[in-house]
Amino acid sequence: MWRSKTNQSENMKRIISQLLLTAVCTLSASAQDAVFSYFKYTGNDTRFNKSYDPSKEFLNPILAGFYPDPSVCRKGDTYYLVNSSFSFYPGVPIFESKDLVNWTQIGHVLNRESQLQLEGQWVSGGIYAPAIRYNRQNDTFYMITTNVGKGGNFYVKTKDPHQRWSDPIYLPKVDGIDPSFLFDDDGRAYIVHNAPVIGQAEYDGQRAIRLLEFSVEGDSIIGKPIEIVRGGTHVTERPIWIEGPHLYHIGNYYYLMCAEGGTGEGHSEVVFRAKRPQGPWEECPYNPILTQRYLPEMRADKVTCTGHADLLQTKEGDWWAVFLGCRPYEENMYNTGRETFLLPVTWENGWPIILENGAAVPTIAEKKGLQPCKNLLTGNFTYTDHFDSATLNNRWLFLRSPKGDSIRYCRQQHANFTAETELKANKVGGIILFQNEQYNIIFVSTPVNGRPSLVLKRTEKGEERQITSCPIDSTRELRLKVEARGRNYSFYYQQGDAAWQTLSTGVDGAHLSTARAGGFVGAMIGLFSGN
Repeated sequence: MWRSKTNQSENMKRIISQLLLTAVCTLSASAQDAVFSYFKYTGNDTRFNKSYDPSKEFLNPILAGFYPDPSVCRKGDTYYLVNSSFSFYPGVPIFESKDLVNWTQIGHVLNRESQLQLEGQWVSGGIYAPAIRYNRQNDTFYMITTNVGKGGNFYVKTKDPHQRWSDPIYLPKVDGIDPSFLFDDDGRAYIVHNAPVIGQAEYDGQRAIRLLEFSVEGDSIIGKPIEIVRGGTHVTERPIWIEGPHLYHIGNYYYLMCAEGGTGEGHSEVVFRAKRPQGPWEECPYNPILTQRYLPEMRADKVTCTGHADLLQTKEGDWWAVFLGCRPYEENMYNTGRETFLLPVTWENGWPIILENGAAVPTIAEKKGLQPCKNLLTGNFTYTDHFDSATLNNRWLFLRSPKGDSIRYCRQQHANFTAETELKANKVGGIILFQNEQYNIIFVSTPVNGRPSLVLKRTEKGEERQITSCPIDSTRELRLKVEARGRNYSFYYQQGDAAWQTLSTGVDGAHLSTARAGGFVGAMIGLFSGN
């Protein structure tokens, strides 16, 4: 159960009296009282209501909800995957799988404050685009990333991803974001990353990819950076935001795969190849090798914004790609954020192709040798947390810092979901639906004119508006429930043996989408409480 400190109660009252306009508050209740007895989440998206054979077929996305910028590696027959975490703590969720489809979260790479400083950063600041690699030469895993607001580019390493990762080793010579390692077969190592173009940019959004040699023994950069790609593909068309690079040595070529076109509906994945890491680089004639920007607006099981991919070869020799995509419920609004998808890679004339131009990302794809397991990461599912363990489930996160007892957040993983919890009616507390401090919905039990009440407020562009309120019985346990159907959110409450009561229906939650709120994160469901 969640418990808190009495010396924080006055601060909590002050913040809750503002009903979380800033949504940065302290979890506070008496040290003797349990706050939440349970939290129940049920997802029910039409996209996932399909029959398929889990022994040879799988659902896309493989990680539903706010799991962007996937990167993957393999040691033997085991795969590891990481995602961006931005300003949520702990940072960089890490997953393990035997088949690339059925994943288990084994923790977070950045789980100590010495690794992760997020104070003062906006919600979409923090940790960008982690890349995970296994170096066979020294039997070590590396995760390299950018903390955009504190320290810049760094990496951590470990012999065992289940155990403690090192403190950050910073790379001040990496000027930009999205670094990624290549540990080559000859023992040499390289870093590629997004950077400003050298010299004067010719147009807005023009970026470059740089290459640096890396000393594994010295944990340091060797020499100066080389600009290996300037602008991107089809340079006469002024391509924008080439980023998220990954470098591979496959056969007789080095391949450089990058995201291009920005993170919106024009997002894509492109690839180059060369005989040596320094170039010269040849552009793939089939670029982009992944995009959804050419597809008709009205289509079933719509996926948009695909890109930021990573390639991997299985032990059996097959090639696959993980990448991000979005599932809009209308237009290009998605409250679930950017998610992780998986598709097989085909090779044509020595070039990798993730998806042919004009083809839609399928909901169901085939893969041999799957090992089905209980999966709360994709499809429609229900889970219940009773908060009776010594530690919280990995799904629960802090915003920015674990100091004190902060709100705990979990991801909204479906456009259509129900979330339910129970707390004492004489306590200040409830549910927050959160995109950032300026875009959220608060469903809270709090005194109004000295009387215990339920209050529902919506904040958009920083402007807070009360939707409704009602009195409640302070002597009975209080259950709260949120139901979402796309952009429409409804709110219910229940006390004792009474039936569920409606507080409000059809509240517009479109402002929780990235299209309205901006940034790079998905909507989160937060639980908070106080005296």
